[in-house]
Amino acid sequence: MSKIMVVEDDASLREIYSIRITAEGYDVVSAGDGEEALAMAVREKPDLILSDVMMPKISGFDMLDILRSTPETAGIKVVMMTALSAEDQRQRGERLGADRYLVKSQVGIEDVVNTIHEVLGDKPTASPAPESAPAPAPTTPPASAPSPAPAPAPAPESTSEPAPEPAPQPAPTPVPTPEPTPASAPIPAPQPTEPQNGQPTSPAQ
Repeated sequence: MSKIMVVEDDASLREIYSIRITAEGYDVVSAGDGEEALAMAVREKPDLILSDVMMPKISGFDMLDILRSTPETAGIKVVMMTALSAEDQRQRGERLGADRYLVKSQVGIEDVVNTIHEVLGDKPTASPAPESAPAPAPTTPPASAPSPAPAPAPAPESTSEPAPEPAPQPAPTPVPTPEPTPASAPIPAPQPTEPQNGQPTSPAQ
């Protein structure tokens, strides 16, 4: 487990940084000024020092200069934090051997935590998602025999009495067709009779 030393003269900020860094799994020690930090660095031998610049007794820049000049502490990684955003202050920190230089007004606590991971080279990486097995190819279910048609449901029995059968109607009597009357024979005309005594006889009146 890596050990981090937080050097900050503001007690509330020192506590906030310590709690957040501890949550990342680091062992944390703290100091309130540069003089205390130098003595603690020799004794605790931290892997990284997170230090403010503007502090009483010994400033952060002076502390960094002494750390780099002392063989026991020369290899400790240092991240400087300051409210000074001037470019010349940044260049001074880099010349003295700061591994990172952060401006407090431009970063949040999560940026500080990420910087610590980057400098120590232990930035957590997301584990690759396990490869999912290929989905099985859909299988065609065997054709099932056609199910027999359901038997018709029996007609419900009627609870009402059956209707009476209608009375049989008498068959209609056929009307006889009159036979045709034979035509009467024509009455023959009377034939003239032979005259008696040589005179014609008139037909009977």
